[in-house]
Amino acid sequence: MPWHELTIDSDALRGNPLGDPATRPLFVWAPADDSRRYPTVYVLHAHMRAARWWFNVEPFVRSYPEEIDALAPDAVVVLVDGWTSVGGSQWIDSGGIGRYGTYLRDEVVPFVDERFPTNGMRALQGKSSGGYGAIVNALARPDLFAAVAAHAAGPALFDVTLPPDFAVAARALRGRSLPEWWASNFAGLESHEDAVLTEVWSSALAFAEGEVPFDLETGELRRNAWEGWLRRDPVRLVAESQDAARALRGLWLDAGDRDSYFLDLAAIALRRAFSGAGLAEERIRFELFPGSHRGLGPRYPLSLAWLVERLA
Repeated sequence: MPWHELTIDSDALRGNPLGDPATRPLFVWAPADDSRRYPTVYVLHAHMRAARWWFNVEPFVRSYPEEIDALAPDAVVVLVDGWTSVGGSQWIDSGGIGRYGTYLRDEVVPFVDERFPTNGMRALQGKSSGGYGAIVNALARPDLFAAVAAHAAGPALFDVTLPPDFAVAARALRGRSLPEWWASNFAGLESHEDAVLTEVWSSALAFAEGEVPFDLETGELRRNAWEGWLRRDPVRLVAESQDAARALRGLWLDAGDRDSYFLDLAAIALRRAFSGAGLAEERIRFELFPGSHRGLGPRYPLSLAWLVERLA
Protein backbone atom coordinates (compact mmCIF):
# COMPACT_ATOMS: atom_id res chain seq x y z
CA MET A 1 0.00 0.00 0.00
CA PRO A 2 1.53 3.32 -1.03
CA TRP A 3 2.56 6.22 1.11
CA HIS A 4 2.00 9.64 -0.43
CA GLU A 5 4.47 12.41 0.39
CA LEU A 6 2.96 15.85 -0.12
CA THR A 7 3.67 19.40 0.95
CA ILE A 8 1.20 21.87 2.37
CA ASP A 9 1.63 25.65 2.28
CA SER A 10 0.16 27.00 5.48
CA ASP A 11 -1.29 30.49 5.77
CA ALA A 12 -1.66 29.93 9.52
CA LEU A 13 2.09 29.33 9.97
CA ARG A 14 3.26 32.09 7.65
CA GLY A 15 5.02 34.82 9.64
CA ASN A 16 5.10 32.78 12.85
CA PRO A 17 7.11 34.31 15.75
CA LEU A 18 10.01 31.86 15.44
CA GLY A 19 10.42 32.23 11.68
CA ASP A 20 9.80 28.52 11.12
CA PRO A 21 8.78 27.27 7.66
CA ALA A 22 5.19 27.68 6.53
CA THR A 23 5.62 24.91 3.96
CA ARG A 24 5.44 21.50 5.60
CA PRO A 25 5.72 17.86 4.57
CA LEU A 26 2.64 15.68 4.96
CA PHE A 27 2.69 11.89 4.73
CA VAL A 28 -0.55 10.07 3.93
CA TRP A 29 -1.32 6.36 3.77
CA ALA A 30 -4.51 5.47 1.92
CA PRO A 31 -6.09 2.13 1.02
CA ALA A 32 -5.57 1.02 -2.58
CA ASP A 33 -9.32 0.62 -3.09
CA ASP A 34 -10.54 4.16 -3.67
CA SER A 35 -14.05 3.07 -4.65
CA ARG A 36 -15.23 3.67 -1.07
CA ARG A 37 -14.63 6.27 1.61
CA TYR A 38 -12.76 5.84 4.88
CA PRO A 39 -12.30 7.41 8.30
CA THR A 40 -9.11 9.40 8.84
CA VAL A 41 -6.60 9.19 11.69
CA TYR A 42 -4.28 12.17 12.17
CA VAL A 43 -1.01 11.25 13.92
CA LEU A 44 0.72 13.95 15.98
CA HIS A 45 4.38 13.42 16.84
CA ALA A 46 6.01 14.17 20.19
CA HIS A 47 8.14 17.15 21.18
CA MET A 48 11.67 17.11 19.67
CA ARG A 49 10.29 15.15 16.71
CA ALA A 50 9.04 15.85 13.18
CA ALA A 51 6.77 13.97 10.78
CA ARG A 52 9.69 12.48 8.85
CA TRP A 53 11.01 10.99 12.11
CA TRP A 54 8.34 8.28 11.94
CA PHE A 55 10.24 6.72 9.02
CA ASN A 56 13.48 6.29 10.99
CA VAL A 57 14.37 2.63 11.16
CA GLU A 58 16.04 0.93 14.14
CA PRO A 59 17.72 -2.46 13.76
CA PHE A 60 15.20 -5.33 13.86
CA VAL A 61 12.31 -2.96 14.58
CA ARG A 62 9.69 -1.92 12.05
CA SER A 63 8.95 1.79 11.82
CA TYR A 64 5.43 2.98 12.47
CA PRO A 65 4.80 3.53 8.73
CA GLU A 66 5.89 -0.08 8.14
CA GLU A 67 3.51 -1.20 10.87
CA ILE A 68 0.71 0.73 9.16
CA ASP A 69 1.58 -0.98 5.87
CA ALA A 70 1.36 -4.36 7.59
CA LEU A 71 -1.90 -3.49 9.39
CA ALA A 72 -3.49 -2.12 6.19
CA PRO A 73 -6.30 -0.38 8.08
CA ASP A 74 -9.58 0.58 6.48
CA ALA A 75 -8.63 4.20 7.05
CA VAL A 76 -6.60 7.09 5.72
CA VAL A 77 -3.66 7.74 8.07
CA VAL A 78 -1.95 11.15 8.10
CA LEU A 79 1.43 11.97 9.66
CA VAL A 80 1.34 15.71 10.42
CA ASP A 81 4.49 17.82 10.82
CA GLY A 82 4.70 20.18 13.78
CA TRP A 83 8.45 20.69 14.22
CA THR A 84 9.55 24.12 15.46
CA SER A 85 12.82 25.83 16.36
CA VAL A 86 12.13 25.03 20.03
CA GLY A 87 11.24 21.40 19.35
CA GLY A 88 7.47 21.66 19.06
CA SER A 89 4.33 23.69 19.59
CA GLN A 90 2.09 21.51 21.79
CA TRP A 91 -0.16 21.56 18.67
CA ILE A 92 -1.98 24.69 19.86
CA ASP A 93 -2.25 28.33 18.84
CA SER A 94 0.10 30.56 20.82
CA GLY A 95 1.56 34.02 20.55
CA GLY A 96 5.03 32.67 21.29
CA ILE A 97 5.29 29.89 18.67
CA GLY A 98 2.50 30.15 16.12
CA ARG A 99 -0.95 28.94 15.11
CA TYR A 100 -0.38 25.19 15.03
CA GLY A 101 -3.89 24.32 16.19
CA THR A 102 -5.38 26.36 13.34
CA TYR A 103 -2.91 24.79 10.91
CA LEU A 104 -4.02 21.30 11.93
CA ARG A 105 -7.75 21.89 12.13
CA ASP A 106 -8.41 24.44 9.39
CA GLU A 107 -5.72 23.60 6.84
CA VAL A 108 -4.46 20.02 7.14
CA VAL A 109 -7.92 18.47 7.54
CA PRO A 110 -9.51 20.09 4.43
CA PHE A 111 -6.28 19.52 2.47
CA VAL A 112 -6.56 15.78 3.12
CA ASP A 113 -10.32 15.67 2.55
CA GLU A 114 -9.90 17.26 -0.88
CA ARG A 115 -7.32 14.69 -2.05
CA PHE A 116 -8.23 11.37 -0.46
CA PRO A 117 -11.39 9.24 -0.10
CA THR A 118 -12.38 10.32 3.41
CA ASN A 119 -15.85 9.97 4.93
CA GLY A 120 -15.82 12.78 7.49
CA MET A 121 -15.10 10.58 10.52
CA ARG A 122 -11.79 11.56 12.11
CA ALA A 123 -9.58 10.67 15.06
CA LEU A 124 -6.37 12.00 16.56
CA GLN A 125 -3.47 9.85 17.75
CA GLY A 126 -0.33 11.04 19.51
CA LYS A 127 2.36 10.32 22.07
CA SER A 128 3.54 12.69 24.80
CA SER A 129 3.19 16.23 23.39
CA GLY A 130 1.31 14.66 20.48
CA GLY A 131 -1.07 13.07 22.97
CA TYR A 132 -1.57 16.48 24.56
CA GLY A 133 -2.34 17.91 21.13
CA ALA A 134 -4.75 15.07 20.36
CA ILE A 135 -6.77 15.69 23.51
CA VAL A 136 -6.92 19.49 23.40
CA ASN A 137 -7.76 19.67 19.68
CA ALA A 138 -10.53 17.08 20.06
CA LEU A 139 -11.96 19.12 22.93
CA ALA A 140 -11.68 22.34 20.89
CA ARG A 141 -13.32 20.89 17.77
CA PRO A 142 -15.70 18.02 18.52
CA ASP A 143 -17.29 18.72 15.14
CA LEU A 144 -14.02 17.57 13.50
CA PHE A 145 -12.64 14.81 15.72
CA ALA A 146 -14.67 11.93 17.15
CA ALA A 147 -12.02 9.82 18.89
CA VAL A 148 -8.59 10.12 20.52
CA ALA A 149 -5.66 7.86 21.31
CA ALA A 150 -3.18 9.52 23.68
CA HIS A 151 -0.08 7.59 24.71
CA ALA A 152 1.70 9.05 27.77
CA ALA A 153 -0.07 12.33 27.03
CA GLY A 154 1.67 15.37 28.38
CA PRO A 155 2.20 17.80 29.74
CA ALA A 156 -0.85 17.06 31.88
CA LEU A 157 -1.65 17.21 35.57
CA PHE A 158 0.62 20.25 35.60
CA ASP A 159 0.68 20.64 39.40
CA VAL A 160 2.38 17.26 39.76
CA THR A 161 4.40 16.75 36.56
CA LEU A 162 5.93 20.16 35.76
CA PRO A 163 7.31 21.77 38.97
CA PRO A 164 10.18 19.27 39.39
CA ASP A 165 11.76 20.73 36.25
CA PHE A 166 11.53 24.29 37.57
CA ALA A 167 14.12 23.67 40.28
CA VAL A 168 16.48 22.11 37.71
CA ALA A 169 15.94 25.10 35.40
CA ALA A 170 16.51 27.69 38.13
CA ARG A 171 19.75 26.04 39.18
CA ALA A 172 20.97 25.87 35.57
CA LEU A 173 20.03 29.47 34.82
CA ARG A 174 21.42 31.04 38.03
CA GLY A 175 19.46 34.24 37.51
CA ARG A 176 19.74 34.45 33.73
CA SER A 177 16.52 34.59 31.75
CA LEU A 178 15.56 31.74 29.46
CA PRO A 179 15.72 33.99 26.37
CA GLU A 180 19.28 34.95 27.36
CA TRP A 181 20.26 31.30 27.79
CA TRP A 182 18.62 30.31 24.51
CA ALA A 183 20.28 33.11 22.54
CA SER A 184 23.78 32.75 23.97
CA ASN A 185 24.19 29.23 25.33
CA PHE A 186 22.03 26.74 23.45
CA ALA A 187 24.06 24.50 21.17
CA GLY A 188 21.91 21.38 21.14
CA LEU A 189 20.81 18.81 23.68
CA GLU A 190 24.24 18.19 25.16
CA SER A 191 23.11 17.53 28.75
CA HIS A 192 20.09 16.74 30.89
CA GLU A 193 19.94 20.43 31.82
CA ASP A 194 19.82 21.40 28.12
CA ALA A 195 16.84 19.11 27.64
CA VAL A 196 15.02 20.48 30.69
CA LEU A 197 15.65 24.12 29.78
CA THR A 198 14.46 23.52 26.22
CA GLU A 199 11.29 21.83 27.46
CA VAL A 200 10.62 24.67 29.92
CA TRP A 201 11.33 27.36 27.33
CA SER A 202 9.12 25.80 24.66
CA SER A 203 6.34 25.31 27.21
CA ALA A 204 6.64 28.94 28.32
CA LEU A 205 6.33 30.09 24.71
CA ALA A 206 3.35 27.81 24.06
CA PHE A 207 1.44 28.45 27.29
CA ALA A 208 2.36 32.03 28.24
CA GLU A 209 4.21 33.76 25.38
CA GLY A 210 7.53 33.14 27.13
CA GLU A 211 6.61 33.94 30.74
CA VAL A 212 8.02 31.39 33.17
CA PRO A 213 5.95 30.60 36.28
CA PHE A 214 8.83 30.36 38.75
CA ASP A 215 11.44 32.55 40.42
CA LEU A 216 14.64 32.34 38.38
CA GLU A 217 16.83 32.22 41.48
CA THR A 218 14.91 29.87 43.77
CA GLY A 219 12.51 27.93 41.53
CA GLU A 220 9.54 28.99 43.69
CA LEU A 221 6.23 29.23 41.89
CA ARG A 222 4.97 32.68 40.91
CA ARG A 223 1.31 32.09 41.56
CA ASN A 224 -0.27 34.49 39.06
CA ALA A 225 1.94 33.30 36.21
CA TRP A 226 1.43 29.67 37.20
CA GLU A 227 -2.33 30.10 37.05
CA GLY A 228 -1.93 31.15 33.42
CA TRP A 229 -0.13 27.90 32.68
CA LEU A 230 -2.73 25.85 34.56
CA ARG A 231 -5.42 27.10 32.20
CA ARG A 232 -3.70 24.97 29.52
CA ASP A 233 -3.73 21.77 31.60
CA PRO A 234 -5.80 19.16 29.71
CA VAL A 235 -7.12 17.79 33.02
CA ARG A 236 -8.68 21.19 33.65
CA LEU A 237 -9.73 21.60 30.00
CA VAL A 238 -11.73 18.36 30.13
CA ALA A 239 -13.70 19.71 33.09
CA GLU A 240 -14.33 22.94 31.17
CA SER A 241 -15.37 21.15 27.96
CA GLN A 242 -17.67 18.47 29.28
CA ASP A 243 -20.00 18.39 26.26
CA ALA A 244 -17.06 17.78 23.92
CA ALA A 245 -15.54 15.20 26.26
CA ARG A 246 -18.84 13.34 26.56
CA ALA A 247 -19.33 13.28 22.81
CA LEU A 248 -16.19 11.25 22.00
CA ARG A 249 -16.81 7.89 20.39
CA GLY A 250 -13.65 6.56 21.91
CA LEU A 251 -10.75 7.56 24.18
CA TRP A 252 -7.58 5.47 24.44
CA LEU A 253 -5.34 6.48 27.34
CA ASP A 254 -2.22 4.58 28.31
CA ALA A 255 1.24 5.09 29.80
CA GLY A 256 4.12 3.13 31.21
CA ASP A 257 3.66 2.55 34.91
CA ARG A 258 7.10 4.10 35.55
CA ASP A 259 6.85 6.99 33.11
CA SER A 260 9.92 9.24 33.37
CA TYR A 261 7.76 12.37 33.53
CA PHE A 262 5.08 10.93 35.84
CA LEU A 263 2.62 10.84 32.96
CA ASP A 264 1.23 7.59 34.32
CA LEU A 265 -0.19 9.72 37.13
CA ALA A 266 -1.45 12.20 34.54
CA ALA A 267 -3.15 9.38 32.63
CA ILE A 268 -5.05 8.38 35.76
CA ALA A 269 -6.09 12.01 36.31
CA LEU A 270 -7.21 12.33 32.69
CA ARG A 271 -9.28 9.17 32.93
CA ARG A 272 -10.96 10.52 36.06
CA ALA A 273 -11.61 13.85 34.33
CA PHE A 274 -13.23 12.26 31.28
CA SER A 275 -15.30 9.92 33.44
CA GLY A 276 -16.32 12.89 35.57
CA ALA A 277 -17.39 14.72 32.42
CA GLY A 278 -19.77 11.87 31.62
CA LEU A 279 -17.88 9.92 28.95
CA ALA A 280 -19.27 6.38 29.10
CA GLU A 281 -16.83 3.83 30.52
CA GLU A 282 -17.34 1.50 27.56
CA ARG A 283 -15.86 4.22 25.33
CA ILE A 284 -12.66 4.47 27.38
CA ARG A 285 -9.69 2.15 26.85
CA PHE A 286 -7.26 2.69 29.72
CA GLU A 287 -4.06 0.86 30.59
CA LEU A 288 -0.92 1.32 32.64
CA PHE A 289 1.60 -1.16 31.24
CA PRO A 290 5.07 -2.15 32.48
CA GLY A 291 7.46 0.47 31.10
CA SER A 292 8.65 4.06 31.04
CA HIS A 293 8.28 6.98 28.61
CA ARG A 294 10.30 5.28 25.89
CA GLY A 295 9.63 2.19 23.82
CA LEU A 296 5.96 2.88 23.16
CA GLY A 297 6.18 2.01 19.44
CA PRO A 298 4.30 -1.31 19.77
CA ARG A 299 1.36 0.54 21.30
CA TYR A 300 0.65 2.68 18.22
CA PRO A 301 -0.69 -0.06 15.90
CA LEU A 302 -2.92 -1.31 18.72
CA SER A 303 -4.56 2.07 19.28
CA LEU A 304 -4.77 2.74 15.54
CA ALA A 305 -6.76 -0.45 14.98
CA TRP A 306 -8.97 0.43 17.95
CA LEU A 307 -9.61 3.95 16.64
CA VAL A 308 -10.60 2.65 13.21
CA GLU A 309 -13.04 0.27 14.89
CA ARG A 310 -14.52 3.09 16.96
CA LEU A 311 -15.02 5.23 13.85
CA ALA A 312 -16.67 2.47 11.83
